[in-house]
Amino acid sequence: MRVAKLSRIDFLRLGLSTFFCFAGVMHFLHPAPFVRAVPDCLPNALMLVYVSGFFEIAGGLGIVIKKLRKTAAWGLIALLAAVFPANIHMALHSDLFPEFPPTIFWLRLPLQFLFIYWVYYAAIYKSSR
Repeated sequence: MRVAKLSRIDFLRLGLSTFFCFAGVMHFLHPAPFVRAVPDCLPNALMLVYVSGFFEIAGGLGIVIKKLRKTAAWGLIALLAAVFPANIHMALHSDLFPEFPPTIFWLRLPLQFLFIYWVYYAAIYKSSR
């Protein structure tokens, strides 16, 4: 039996898929912290958590399917942009998350852009080459 060797880009895509699928599943298994992250101005926080979790799982799976990869990647980039206000809300209201040190939320803000770059690089830029 021959084992396929993963390229660096395959490894990045697999990591991306795992990351988003895990995060999406956590939205369903433990929605409470995600609900607290939704800004108060948005209605039906629990529904928004479930919808974003669904799209994280769908995008994560789509990344590993060649025909769906670019569409999934653009969807994940849109999702990362859409949830950025929740990340800001968490940083501004860290008291809602006493289980975490407040600085972690401020450090997380620039990481969102790193995640966007990871999706773009692994699933769009490298797919077009």
